[in-house]
Amino acid sequence: MVAGAWWKRWLCLYLPLGAVMVLTLFPFYYMAVTAVRPDREMYIPWNRPNFAPFWTAHPTLEHFALLFRETLFSQWLVNTFVISLGATAISLFCGLLAAYALARLHFPGGGAMGTGIFVTYLVPQTLLFIPLGEVIRTFRLGDSPWALILTYPTFLIPFCTWLMMGYFRTIPKELEECAQIDGASRLQAMVRIVFPVAMPGILSAGIFAFTLSWNEFLYALVFLSSASQKTIPVGVVSELVRGDTFFWGPLMAGALLGSVPIAFIYSFFVEQYVSAMTGAVKG
Repeated sequence: MVAGAWWKRWLCLYLPLGAVMVLTLFPFYYMAVTAVRPDREMYIPWNRPNFAPFWTAHPTLEHFALLFRETLFSQWLVNTFVISLGATAISLFCGLLAAYALARLHFPGGGAMGTGIFVTYLVPQTLLFIPLGEVIRTFRLGDSPWALILTYPTFLIPFCTWLMMGYFRTIPKELEECAQIDGASRLQAMVRIVFPVAMPGILSAGIFAFTLSWNEFLYALVFLSSASQKTIPVGVVSELVRGDTFFWGPLMAGALLGSVPIAFIYSFFVEQYVSAMTGAVKG
């Protein structure tokens, strides 16, 4: 019985998890290997005896040095962080208030409005960048961080609202009612009772908004033109892919450095993220 259960556990749990982990982490491994592989090893034909696609015998940091020396990667990093932080702050503030109102207050059309907010998230960005481009041109925000800080919330707020609505619905209303009985106003109960309890959902929405802002490509490509204003996804592609020439070493180094902040954030808040997603689905 014990041996059979052990084999079933390996067959049904550990082997599938291991396969998923390998498939998930292999692109990052190959990206890291390519980032430290010298150019003389990168273009060795596959039929040569010393061809080794999955490791390198002579790692080097020359691609990272070239990335910072010959491109504006450090400026792109600052731009991406500022834009992502600003768009996330706006989206969290608006989504938090909207989610609370739709989940806790009863008013005519509230359910339809909540569904409509989520449906707007499903609208493809490729259909929105043309009218948004006209708005950016009218207000003369082109080629500036504000062009992205003010347009990213168009697709961040709907999902943040939907996610936090589901989490707010899992919080018992009796907590607010007890606070109001003790003399607290609805605003005080919301800020001091509901929001602290809903912190996992708020953190999850913030992580999601920050990740989308950090990795967004289309709006950054359309609304930013000068090299000093670009974000990491656009800057790395536009400066390290020239025609049919791909500078694979610096390209993979930039992609690796661009993915580190997101991986760092998820590693610290993964439990809150899973908790909030579970609460949103139940709600």
